[in-house]
Amino acid sequence: MPIRILSEQVANQIAAGEVIERPASVVKELIENAIDAGATAIHIEIRGGGRRLVRVADDGSGIPAEEVELAFARHATSKLQTIDDLTHITTLGFRGEALASVAAIAHVTVQTRAESEEVGTRLRLEAGRVARREPLGHPRGTTISVENLFFNVPARQKFLRSEATERKHIGDLVTRYAMAYPQLRLALESDGRLSFRSSGNGSLYDVLIEVYGLETAQAMLAVGEETAKAVPANGTAQAVPTNDHYAGTVSVWGYVSRPDTHRATREHITLFVNGRWIQDRGLTFAVEQAYHTLLPADRHPLAVLCVALSPEQVDVNVHPTKSEVKFQHRDQVFRAVQRTVRQALVAQAPIPEVRRAAGPWAEQGWSDRHGVLVGVGAGAAQAALDLARPAGDGAIGRWQPQAPAEGQERLPVLRVLGQLAQTYIIAEGPEGMYLIDQHAAHERVIYEQLLARQAGAALVVQDLLEPLPVELTPAQADELGTWLEPLREMGFQVEAFGGHTVLVRSVPAVLSRVDVRQALTSILDELAQGEDALPSTGRLLDPDARLAAVACKRGATKAGQTLAVDEMQALIAQLEQTAAPRTCPHGRPTMILLSQAWMQREFGR
Repeated sequence: MPIRILSEQVANQIAAGEVIERPASVVKELIENAIDAGATAIHIEIRGGGRRLVRVADDGSGIPAEEVELAFARHATSKLQTIDDLTHITTLGFRGEALASVAAIAHVTVQTRAESEEVGTRLRLEAGRVARREPLGHPRGTTISVENLFFNVPARQKFLRSEATERKHIGDLVTRYAMAYPQLRLALESDGRLSFRSSGNGSLYDVLIEVYGLETAQAMLAVGEETAKAVPANGTAQAVPTNDHYAGTVSVWGYVSRPDTHRATREHITLFVNGRWIQDRGLTFAVEQAYHTLLPADRHPLAVLCVALSPEQVDVNVHPTKSEVKFQHRDQVFRAVQRTVRQALVAQAPIPEVRRAAGPWAEQGWSDRHGVLVGVGAGAAQAALDLARPAGDGAIGRWQPQAPAEGQERLPVLRVLGQLAQTYIIAEGPEGMYLIDQHAAHERVIYEQLLARQAGAALVVQDLLEPLPVELTPAQADELGTWLEPLREMGFQVEAFGGHTVLVRSVPAVLSRVDVRQALTSILDELAQGEDALPSTGRLLDPDARLAAVACKRGATKAGQTLAVDEMQALIAQLEQTAAPRTCPHGRPTMILLSQAWMQREFGR
């Protein structure tokens, strides 16, 4: 077959396929144009899942009459002029391809009027060619109607999903832009029915209520200062701060879900960079990394996070749909997202309740008993679990946990009442009754004790009376070679004895009361299975944290083990001093709360 130059019509249709994948792509491009035009209100109407009609109306600056036809020419744009402009893009659109791509594969009607003009313009295009042009009366702004999408590209029509699926994609897109620009009034009408509307009052929290419902919104934690970072209503150009303002820093704000609120997929992690909705696996991982040890296995958080940085530090010209970006200092952005989310979780995440109760929890009478309970848990039954650290004079003192970060919420003082099913500790607190999983709570205590050496603490090591020979499998022996040094730092003194047999001379004190052979081999087996065997701890980048999460399972008090009152008091006292007392290192909750309000309601009081 001879080489030929494609006709302009075919070339345009092929190029359009890179930008317009489905009806939601049309909605995205038109919404972004409206935002760039400084719109304060955008109304989206769809019919037939967007295949029959997509209409987007805005109150932005409008298109001057002499530029209406030029706006639909390929590579026609008002947002950049030279290649250097790509280094500091402050608008959502810039390629000059969106309107041309839409017009090439649909019937398009545009009605627009610029503020400086008295009469508007109506332009009709079919497959990219102008079919009709006429003046008309129109308020300031632009209304673009896209009908019969892909009418001339039947191959693309075959890959469209059902109307319900296409509606869902459009709905997801509109709600994301409502979250990115809470100061905009966005409305979505589907087949004559209003399906979404945002108030445009500038509150991201109010948008979350509209998107997820009040109950889920109440389970979200604020990250950063939303009011200080609100995007102006007059367009993206002013929404992205200047270099002088940021001075190379990264700002992160938004909302993330509490650890007890999670989903089965990652699709509810929504990220915006300088007002642009993006899909970035690295930043998604940063959000999930912030939840390490706080979420159950195979569960994912909800998050709506806005990231702002200098336009020079981010390249938005890497994908035809502008859904991906590249960062000049990717690690800096990753750390900023991870650190900001983690700080919010540690400081604000509450204890999960057995059932939500309306209004504040009752605290009447607790202040009278609080002073009596301050000393609870200070008994002497902690020796078997405590770490030691060198004191100033070289003596060995008790392990002291890190001081809480500013604003971090600690557990209240709890009074132990008893044990249930040899598994749960029953305790009384200011909000009601707490059921504490003794195994999960002890795992949290041991986990933080094992990691305390990173802050300069010395582990308590138990020397064995006689070296203990342990026969390993070849896989276990290989794994031991990989983890030998971290195990030694943790307190395992292990040396070769011939073949696959090793001698164990000492163990961490927290494991001194368990079967040493079984503990060591179980730890090596779990480490050998890799991160897939540890879906929650596997997200930990720090090998020490991963090893501690595996080891603490072996030394923690088991379910079915009877505890004396002073043992329970000691465990609760230690749990109160941990940095993240509400979950075990593997993401399970350590306790649940039966609030006084709930109990009073159930008893009809």
